[in-house]
Amino acid sequence: MAVMAEAQTYSLTSGKYRADIAAVGAGLRVLEYDGAALTETWAAGSKPPLSAGLVLAPWPNRTADGTFAFEGVEHRLEISEPSRNNASHGFVRRVAWMLVQHTDSRVEQSVDVGTHQGWPFSLTVTVVHELSADGLTVTASAKNTGDSAAPYGMGFHTYVRVGDVPLDECTLELSAGTRLPLDPVRNLPVGNSVPTADTEYDFREPRALQGVQLDTPFSASLPDGDGRANHVLRGPDGTATVLWTDSSFGWVQVFTADPANDQAYPDRGRALAIEPMTCPPDALNSEIDLIVLEPGQTWSGTWGMRYEK
Repeated sequence: MAVMAEAQTYSLTSGKYRADIAAVGAGLRVLEYDGAALTETWAAGSKPPLSAGLVLAPWPNRTADGTFAFEGVEHRLEISEPSRNNASHGFVRRVAWMLVQHTDSRVEQSVDVGTHQGWPFSLTVTVVHELSADGLTVTASAKNTGDSAAPYGMGFHTYVRVGDVPLDECTLELSAGTRLPLDPVRNLPVGNSVPTADTEYDFREPRALQGVQLDTPFSASLPDGDGRANHVLRGPDGTATVLWTDSSFGWVQVFTADPANDQAYPDRGRALAIEPMTCPPDALNSEIDLIVLEPGQTWSGTWGMRYEK
């Protein structure tokens, strides 16, 4: 039987990989390879800074003015980002998830999203974190447990790093051919996606990150031969942290935390989030890549991380 554990974390090991998964927000608190950090972390039992590692559902990113229409009915969500008048990141990142199963290398957690202001839909979300010789694999699923269709989107607020190497000494390579322009004040889409080729947003080849500022949704993945899109943060010695996604996560929001913007990552300063997402910001309104689950229907998707030398 599933049990509740508010401040609980679950340790995973496999070979040289180690991870800690928090019960609150099903957050990826630690991922290491042979003692070298592949993610930013935070103290167990404390609030993750800048939503680090947390699951974003039943929508990722922002919903403009907290309002959207679905099947002809208008819904008004609670405004959770008052400074920009947006509803942000869903309902499950600050609640304790239920433990389904925990072994040495795998933990499965689930949460009933519940009904909320402006959200009458019944959904259960499940996330499995599993370590193997290939690194971390995260398998996410959502099931419509209600009696009417439900909109759905999902993201993971994942911060990546290469050991103790400062971000400005790293390069970034993104498997993405387009970006969605955002209004810099409210971080909401303005216009349609545009190609990144030969622009400051072109990371199809590795580029130095010194001084780079990003808070940008990228799409049009360019998968490798294994069908995965691989996004690579690489240090000067050639070691790298790779975040990969399958086709279910067709978007990544790339964000640089930076003291210059009053958004420093504690004890690190500049830090980089690569956030797998199923849809772009404000998808409840644009309906771009929005998932619609019929009663009883289940969606699933997979992404992961690995060390590379």
